[in-house]
Formats: sequence, structure tokens, C-alpha cells
Amino acid sequence: MNLWSLQKFQVYPNLYSDSNTRLFIYWTRDAYQTTGCYNLLCSGFIQTSNQITIGGSISPISTYGGTQYDIDILVWKDRAGGNWWLQVGGDYVGYWPSSIFSYLEDSASTIMWGGEVFSPDAGQTSTHMGSGHFPNEGFGKASHIKNIQVVDSSNCLNPPSNVGLITEQNNYYNVQSDTYGDWGTYIYYGGPGNNHNCP
Repeated sequence: MNLWSLQKFQVYPNLYSDSNTRLFIYWTRDAYQTTGCYNLLCSGFIQTSNQITIGGSISPISTYGGTQYDIDILVWKDRAGGNWWLQVGGDYVGYWPSSIFSYLEDSASTIMWGGEVFSPDAGQTSTHMGSGHFPNEGFGKASHIKNIQVVDSSNCLNPPSNVGLITEQNNYYNVQSDTYGDWGTYIYYGGPGNNHNCP
């Protein structure tokens, strides 16, 4: 299994020694067994830009019920060189060399968008995903990803097909998807973690 994760936002005090919201990446080629790492903490991702800092704090950030900010992110395979590039806004941030992956040599068979929560504590966690609010609260309250597209073999952007929603603990976190106007295919996702609706 090959995987890279670009979840846009991460708060991870044990890694960064603060609670700032950060842009992060993670990669592994063996399902988290022995390979991979966050950001640039091991060899793998090659940063080419000095404008965007992988693992750097993001500012400004959206506020609940207040101003909302978007970040345009694109991951695509360079057909000529074979590398997987990360683009943030108009800036080419860097790439994962195709040589570090065994199954992503040609293309990806599955692509996922959304949130992920990790807590070292077994059992229930009160760790927030996204804004810490459920998707049904909508714009300005729940976290969202909009204009979701995939890059085809001709390097053209297209709406995803066969979109499925996965949530492991929908009393803690959830996801909703739709397609509409300027937003294209989008999701609202997140939740508060352990709350009064949990068993």
C-alpha cells in the first residue's frame, strides 16, 4: 500500500510543541509499518519552493461563524518525470519521487479527502476533527473541502466518479457530500469527538 496524506490542516502539539494550525504532508509505502514520515522529517518528499513551508503555521485561519479561508491544493503526476507534485495555490512546493512508491508508479487507484484524528489514548477521544462541529452545521461552521477534482491520464481536471463516504464513528465525526454550482463536488466533515451522543 502506498499512501501520502495532505490534509491541509494539522494541530499536533507533540510534534510541533504548540497548538498552531499547520499545513502538513505524510507518506508511507508499507501502510505505516517501517517507512514514511511527517513533512520533511525523513527523506522522501523533496521541497523545491522557498515560499511555502511544509509543517509551517497557516495564517489566517477560518473562524467558527466568521471569516472563511480556502487553500487550493493539487497533487498530480508529472508524466515526463514520473514524480508526484504538490502544488499549493500557484506555487509548486515539491514532489515525491516515483521511486519511493511501489504501487503509485503509474497512477492512484483510490483517492480520499477529509479528516483524520489520532489520539494515543485508547478508547474515546475528545479530539476535534476540522472545526470540531458536525457537517450538518454547514458553511462557516463545519470544515469543508470544495471543488474536489481528480487529474486524469491527460493531466486534465475532472469531477470524481463513484464518490463514497466513509466514517468509522459517526457519533464522534461525520461527513456529507454533494455537488453544487461554483463549489463543484464538495464535502463538509468533522465533529467534536466524544460528546453526549456517544455510547
